Amino acid sequence: MHLSGLYRYPLKSAAGEALRETMLDALGVQGDRRWMVVDAESGRFLTQRLLAHMTQLQARWLGSTHLQLSAPGMADLQVAVPGDSAPLRGVTIWRDSLQVPDAGDQAAHWLSQLLGRACRLVQVSEPRARQVDTAYAEVGDKVAFADGFPLLLIGQASLDDLSARIGRPLPMLRFRPNLVVSGSEPYAEDGWKRIRIGDLEFRVVKGCSRCIMTTLDPQTGERSADREPLATLKTYREHEGEVYFGQNLIACGKGQLRLDMPVQVLE
Repeated sequence: MHLSGLYRYPLKSAAGEALRETMLDALGVQGDRRWMVVDAESGRFLTQRLLAHMTQLQARWLGSTHLQLSAPGMADLQVAVPGDSAPLRGVTIWRDSLQVPDAGDQAAHWLSQLLGRACRLVQVSEPRARQVDTAYAEVGDKVAFADGFPLLLIGQASLDDLSARIGRPLPMLRFRPNLVVSGSEPYAEDGWKRIRIGDLEFRVVKGCSRCIMTTLDPQTGERSADREPLATLKTYREHEGEVYFGQNLIACGKGQLRLDMPVQVLE
C-alpha cells in the first residue's frame, strides 16, 4: 500500500488543493483549515452546507504569512495572517466556542461580496486550537477548523467500489480527505487502529460520518438530483442513523509526508 493522494484545504469549506508533499504539524497537514468564514453577527461558521457557491472559492496557503483568495469575477486578494494585536472575535463551530483573530475589513468585504451576506474571515493558530473530543483522543490533541479531527483518510478502493455501485465515477475531492491510500481492499481502513506512513505513525480513531456536502459537485457546486452518493451509501454504510465513509486520524508526532510513501498497518 502507498500514499496516492495528499490534500490541503486552507479555508474551511473552500476548494482543496492537491499536494505532492507537505509537513504535518500539531494540527494536521500544515496550513490545513486554519482559516474560516463566519457570520458577521453571530460568529457561527459558514460552509457549503448553507452556501453551495463556496465550492467556487479558491484559497491558497502562502506559508506562515498570507492566504490568497480567488473566485470567478473577483480580483485575487492576499490576506495577511493576523498579528498579535489583531482583534479577537468570538466564533462557534459545532459545539465549540472560541476566541480567534479577525483578518480585517478588506477580507470581510471581499467575502461578503462573493457570498452575498455579511461575514468575517478568522484564523486560528495552535495555541488557540480546539481540543479533539476526548472520547476518541488524548488530552492535548488539537484540531483547527476541521469539523472534529485533524486528518481524514480514504482508501482509493473504497471510492472505486462506491463509484461502481452508483454507476458513475466520483471525484475524491467530493469527500475532502487529507490522505488517500491505494493498494488496500475496499473499506479496509475501517478495521485499522494504527498505521505508519513513511516514518510517521497515526492513530485511526473514528469513522467519518457524511453529510449533504457530499452531494455537491466540487467543480460546479451543483447538487446531485439523485442525492448521490448519500443515497447509495445509506444502503450499506449506515449505522445508528449516520452514514460513514473514510476514517479520522490523529498523527503521533510531526514530520514530512509525500506521495508514494509506503503505508503499513501496525494494528
